[in-house]
Amino acid sequence: MKRILLYIPLVVAGLVWACSSVPITGRKQFLLVSDDEMNSMALTSYKQFLDTNKVISPTTQQAAMVKKVGDKIARAAQQYFEQTGNPNYLQGYQWQTELVQSSEVNAWCMPGGKMVVYTGILPVTQNEAGLAVVMGHEVSHAIAKHGAERMSQGMIAQGLLAAGQVGLGIAMKDKPQATQNLWNTVFGVAAPAGAQLTLLANGRGQESEADHLGLIFMSMAGYDPNEAVSFWGRMAKLGSGSKPPKILSTHPTDEQRIADIKSILPEALKYYKPSGSGGVQRN
Repeated sequence: MKRILLYIPLVVAGLVWACSSVPITGRKQFLLVSDDEMNSMALTSYKQFLDTNKVISPTTQQAAMVKKVGDKIARAAQQYFEQTGNPNYLQGYQWQTELVQSSEVNAWCMPGGKMVVYTGILPVTQNEAGLAVVMGHEVSHAIAKHGAERMSQGMIAQGLLAAGQVGLGIAMKDKPQATQNLWNTVFGVAAPAGAQLTLLANGRGQESEADHLGLIFMSMAGYDPNEAVSFWGRMAKLGSGSKPPKILSTHPTDEQRIADIKSILPEALKYYKPSGSGGVQRN
């Protein structure tokens, strides 16, 4: 009981700190960290990752395609916020997309728009539209601030902030190693099993939300959102193996994901312009 009472001021402070809601879905979020803090740490992690992995030359056909799709998705996202009256929502984002040599079937986007696509996922995406499904989904994790949300949950769960405190900088100053471990957990690096389980409890909801936003952004970028059904059908076949891809680790079941995507398609198709000119469509 004492511990619960101790965190009441922290919870209240967090609500005041970031009265935030996720674009498109409108879901309310609990955030204790700022965009600037998240983007700064993400940039450092991204540079470290690129320095220790094989980045495919941008002159290759595959890397050029990845960059093309990434740029179109990023422009579509910016266009969405401009046309819905929130042009500064993505302020501070420095979009960058790299193709990295790896057999892993995966891709990710860190806060601030730093993205990586692994070569191992390209045989599954098959084409630009399939790639747009993946990249739209991953970009949406960053735009929906899922990383900041999970960091906030973890900082409370692990007592990294004293009552009334907010901010990633404070946690890093007071408990640097524990905070770094939490960061590594949130962004996929190994961490204690207990913390992993605590954070992953909300993972499936965030994955479904990223699917939703991703369909909108890929549609505005000029890619047919119907491709999402085909892509996730191909992923489902991979996921039936003894060692499914990491990208499926916290995702909804294959059947549920495809059913949810089909239910969102009528909304996404309102934004779809095959020419790629985008535009927010209204009834």
